[in-house]
Amino acid sequence: MMEQFILALDQGTTSSRAILFDRQGKIRAMAQEEFTQYYPQPGWVEHDPRDIWRGQLKVGRLALEQLGIKAEQVAAIGVTNQRETTILWDKESGQPVYPAIVWQCRRTAEMIDGIVADGWRETIKARTGLIPDAYFSASKIAWILEHLEGVREKAERGEILFGTVDTWLIWNLTGGVHVTDYTNASRTMLFNIHTREWDPELLELFRIPACILPQVKPSSCIYGKTRDFWFGGEIPVAGAAGDQQAALFGQCCFQPGEVKSTYGTGGFMLMNTGKEAVSSESGLLTTMAAALGEEPAYALEGSVFVSGAVIQWLRDELRLLDESPDSEFFAEKAKDNGGVYMVPAFTGMGAPYWNQYARGMIVGLTRSTSKAQLIRAALEAIAYQTADVCRAMEKDAGLSLKSIQVDGGASKNDFLMQFQSDILGAVVTRPACVETTALGAAFLAGLAAGYWESLEEIKKLWAVDALFKPMMEEDKRQALLADWHLAVECALHWGERKK
Repeated sequence: MMEQFILALDQGTTSSRAILFDRQGKIRAMAQEEFTQYYPQPGWVEHDPRDIWRGQLKVGRLALEQLGIKAEQVAAIGVTNQRETTILWDKESGQPVYPAIVWQCRRTAEMIDGIVADGWRETIKARTGLIPDAYFSASKIAWILEHLEGVREKAERGEILFGTVDTWLIWNLTGGVHVTDYTNASRTMLFNIHTREWDPELLELFRIPACILPQVKPSSCIYGKTRDFWFGGEIPVAGAAGDQQAALFGQCCFQPGEVKSTYGTGGFMLMNTGKEAVSSESGLLTTMAAALGEEPAYALEGSVFVSGAVIQWLRDELRLLDESPDSEFFAEKAKDNGGVYMVPAFTGMGAPYWNQYARGMIVGLTRSTSKAQLIRAALEAIAYQTADVCRAMEKDAGLSLKSIQVDGGASKNDFLMQFQSDILGAVVTRPACVETTALGAAFLAGLAAGYWESLEEIKKLWAVDALFKPMMEEDKRQALLADWHLAVECALHWGERKK
């Protein structure tokens, strides 16, 4: 019998990748391609949905070619995706009516301010688990319907479809299955996470016709099969989850209290809270976690808008780096940050601050500040932001986190992981496979397709690559955090001035 594999399609904010996993959860082939980011106005971020689909299909085919296998050797496809990013397309032609409005985009901040001023904050939080923000899909959908001539009328006639990126990919893969999963639905600010249904009152608030919304299904579920010409044969599409929930699943955080932190374009810390939807009093979000079957699962989440993206910014905009991994060399070269702190609030600040108008800051510059210190300050900022989320999570959960599991591209940076351990005062565990977002999607698809039998079986596949233990003295840790929080105050104050 020919060896079988699971194909994970991992559609991120800056690149599309495809990974083939075997039964041991090991990567056997991987292809990746970056795509263009569009910034039509300050604070606006867009993608071309056609780039997303074409790129994802291309890398999927390349992964199969690398291993020299055919469609019949792929037991199932799992999809994981950048969340909240909003796409509307014509149901008949399949063409997008407007560029994808990316989760980072702040164009609807004033719309959200108006909704909060009208007293909707607590209602939205109680039903969706989310704090009203331009981050989520609802206001992005409303903006497109409001600003594109004729689109609202077509939407009300059922001629327009909405989807987050998972929905867009599955619709194209299957030739018309319009579906999302609980995790992605829970990030739209339109989905009641307690009843697990689209909320009629919130749809009315944002003036969004219910007929454009996808059907919501479990994260581990056979949604349909690919059209045979995409990969040379039909393949079940059997798993879907937003990237952060997929990473939580890929880290095998199946028990309440288990925590993972992902260092991607943004930074995201999630704690499994099991069947209980824990309401945060510390600026975190309550969201749905990936689970098997209809039984709901929940998580507490802290979202940092700019994490690894700050290193891309140093590389692409400031030209301080040739390659992102070079940041580790320069950070090690600088013996300290020289009193320099960077707050990468390029698109506002997420948890636990939730300020839509905050903007980036670099403070503490002197004539002797070096390139290496600037790069070090950027890496340290990633760790500081994660530490702020961790403290909020500890407060909500009523416990002290002694260790966290990490993943994502920037988790490969040993300097960052050691500094993260130092500033948290906790052990940081990096798994052997840091592609846990894709691995989570593969696990979900494989379980639905019978490739793996149980959670117990896949938990045995998880292995440790490295442990980072805190080495910093408490006095130094507290002094660094105090200065960091002063820098954050500057960014928040700037935002208030510019509101």
